[in-house]
Amino acid sequence: MNKRIIPCMDIDNRKVVKGKKFLDVQEVADPLTLAKKYVADGADELVFYDISASLTNREMFLDLIEEIAEEVPIPFIVGGGIRTIEDIEKVIRSGADKVSINSAALANPDFIKEAADLVGREKVILSMDVKQTDPGKWSVFAKGGMEDTGIDAIEWAKKGEELGAGELVVNSIDEDGMKDGYNIELNKAMAEAVNIPIIASGGAGGPEHFADVLTKGKADAALAASVFHFGDINIVELKGYLASQNIAVRNDL
Repeated sequence: MNKRIIPCMDIDNRKVVKGKKFLDVQEVADPLTLAKKYVADGADELVFYDISASLTNREMFLDLIEEIAEEVPIPFIVGGGIRTIEDIEKVIRSGADKVSINSAALANPDFIKEAADLVGREKVILSMDVKQTDPGKWSVFAKGGMEDTGIDAIEWAKKGEELGAGELVVNSIDEDGMKDGYNIELNKAMAEAVNIPIIASGGAGGPEHFADVLTKGKADAALAASVFHFGDINIVELKGYLASQNIAVRNDL
């Protein structure tokens, strides 16, 4: 099975933004321009997170989702601000291939099951923001990484799978934007606890970080933002490097 490389676009005020550990957010680019570039560069999937919709109780930018979906032939994942089944229907109708849910699932775990029943588990991604609390233990955080829910991340992953999530995005807040590498221990623990694909998030800084998390970390995919947005890593070159490390990737450019 090919490992996937997934650029993530955090959207605020209709612009792609990036911060560190969820703070110091700055504007980066126009989302449509960036999406087209990533498709041309060979990204396997694309994530669009409307990061302020949840916090401000605002409707999602459905028109922007439609515009991007029309230009993106690869799987397109949308998250942020998804609170209801109606939201999921709107997002899928706007052209998203998968939905990523986080806050709404924490508030009501059965929302995962309702979503999977509606669109199929292969289209439902459970996303979680986690921080290490003790050696080998991680806690799920809510409200943009500000509030410790006290929920054990590994147990939450198992519950998410049980309720119908088809994939997991595991975002390590400790590593977010730091470019020191993904949390290998965390992703490996997740991968060994569930049978659904793990998308590692938080910490990409160099090509070797992707190689490490996709092998030692047992992740099925690696998600990154700033290293792609700022041109530190080119996806074509990254895939060439991964292939040279005997890591199976789609490389049909």
